[in-house]
Amino acid sequence: MSFLAVLCFAFLELSTRAADSNALSLVKTIPLPGVRGRIDHFAIDNKGERLFMAALGNDTVEVIDLAAGKRIHTIPHCSEPQGLAFVPAANRLVIANGSSGEVKLLDATSFEAIKSIGNMPDADNVRYDAKSDLIYMGYGDGALGIIRAANAEMIASIKLDGHPESFQLEQNGGRIFVNVPDAGNIEVIDRDKRTRIATWPMEQFRANFPMGLDEANHRLFIGCRHPARLVVLDTNTGKKVSDVEIAGDTDDLYYDAQRKQIYVSCGAGFIDVISQQSADSYQLREQVATTSGARTSFFSAERGELYLAVRAGFISGSAAIRVYRPR
Repeated sequence: MSFLAVLCFAFLELSTRAADSNALSLVKTIPLPGVRGRIDHFAIDNKGERLFMAALGNDTVEVIDLAAGKRIHTIPHCSEPQGLAFVPAANRLVIANGSSGEVKLLDATSFEAIKSIGNMPDADNVRYDAKSDLIYMGYGDGALGIIRAANAEMIASIKLDGHPESFQLEQNGGRIFVNVPDAGNIEVIDRDKRTRIATWPMEQFRANFPMGLDEANHRLFIGCRHPARLVVLDTNTGKKVSDVEIAGDTDDLYYDAQRKQIYVSCGAGFIDVISQQSADSYQLREQVATTSGARTSFFSAERGELYLAVRAGFISGSAAIRVYRPR
């Protein structure tokens, strides 16, 4: 058997294992020919059934029709797009361009630019808070910017100890939890006062990039790369209550409140599905085989679907989005 045939067989075997998972069912693969390089964050328009994907290495944002299962538009001329957010009421798309430090607000139908904000170097993760109609943006050597969605006006910036990665906003409280891996900590922000109110050191577990939140049970989930662990913290005290070994190179994680489980996408080639047996007890249910480098994902609780970005490669072929449904 030739080397190429062996590789193709290995790829087909991994795809079959993913499809036969007990935890996740692979229901669709959406090809993205022409998309090259690293892929970063997602945003979703649930009502319009559209998924937006930041193709950082391709300098584009890809627009996917989820009902049809195909790409319907490419937004060109981006500059290493990293973070995305969709503003439903105004039908606006926010794109954080890491290379140019420019945040663009687009009409999400015509995809024409409405306004841009400059001087936000390494613009990264984005969150939209519908209650306040505010956009939160991690950027620079250590800042969380606050943008008024109605007119795309930058109204405040909160100083952090290093560049922020994933962060989560309480929906029934006033805090923001921010991963700051360069400083080796989690910083807690008072949303109303716009000040830092606590710093929780990550002493044993480092490279804390992805984050999820179970607000009802006061639990914060932190994905760490060194060592590879899911760390569970009590949001009342900042103390660790549990940790679970995961696959390497994690970049995204999501808490599924309905099914009481956590999905951790890892560049080592797995989606780890972790069962929440109680607020203090967690167990690895399954490692779903994917492909090496596929570490960026997005979970839609409304649709009950998990979207995994697969980079273009020798084995995997063209870039694609794999659509999974929890069993």
